[in-house]
Amino acid sequence: MKTAPETLLISAEDQKRIFSNGYADAIEIVEGGLSKRVKGEVVLPDKISVVFDEPTQNRINCMPGALLGDKLYGVKWVAVFPENPKKGFRNVTGTMLLSELEYGHTLSVMDAGYLTEIRTAAVGATAAKYLSRENAETIGFIGAGQQARRHLDLVKVVRPGVKKCYVSSRTEKTVASFIEEESALHPDMEFIACGNDYEAAVRDADIIVTAISGQEDLLKTGWIKKGAFYIHVAGWEDEYAVSKKAKKIVCDDWECIKHRTQTISRMYKAGLLKDEEIYGNLEEIVTGAKPGRENEEEFIYFCSVGLAFIDVSFAKYMYEKCKERGLGTEFRFS
Repeated sequence: MKTAPETLLISAEDQKRIFSNGYADAIEIVEGGLSKRVKGEVVLPDKISVVFDEPTQNRINCMPGALLGDKLYGVKWVAVFPENPKKGFRNVTGTMLLSELEYGHTLSVMDAGYLTEIRTAAVGATAAKYLSRENAETIGFIGAGQQARRHLDLVKVVRPGVKKCYVSSRTEKTVASFIEEESALHPDMEFIACGNDYEAAVRDADIIVTAISGQEDLLKTGWIKKGAFYIHVAGWEDEYAVSKKAKKIVCDDWECIKHRTQTISRMYKAGLLKDEEIYGNLEEIVTGAKPGRENEEEFIYFCSVGLAFIDVSFAKYMYEKCKERGLGTEFRFS
């Protein structure tokens, strides 16, 4: 009997080395994955999400997906515990498995925390490429953790003209840490610390990002300026009137989102938002089936839940790059 190939163990540090020279490839990975879906080359089974604590939304997700043209199948087992940062732990942790579809061998086991961090921000930035104003100069954050930081890094890839960043969070310490890290990465930018004044962080922002670990309607409709683009990252982050103000609501996948716990999911379940009020999915925008931003005045709302085939696309990229550069640790299960 033949011996199965070794499996590559890939750590978060290995993945960070892959992206050490920038994140431009991350946008191409997202666009490529969405294009493959339109071509019918993707399998996306239902995501299984089990919430173990309703108030905090502590949950573990099982997210399988396949890239048929690449003969790859993967599954991400990811825990999202929003209260973890208060206790000194990351709020997103997990494992990604990648298998090939010729013999079914497991190619790689890799950290899913950093992979999720990059994937989520890359999806938001891809949306910004098509839906934010091309001349956007300002970005505002409610939340200043890792997800917010990676969103800034990825948005700068598609909107390099963004020169001013407003940052707010529950604690001034988190804001200071954000600015210390990101100002070193983006010396061309001006950073404004807004403490926990969320209005100050978003009222002048061309691009708004809410990346918080709690479940509150922090973003208010009256704070949003004309022509802004809003990236909704996690669960319940904005008041219901925000989406009602939007000229367009775009999702990574509305059918997936409406069964989850995002703000617009809650509205749908309460009968406050209808299917026909959703403009479309991001893949339709990326492939040109529907226009993205059509004028400088419209406020556009983007919400993502996370699609497993995009995670598999990132896992494929990580695996191939680690093999090329000799990163990771090879091992056998038997």
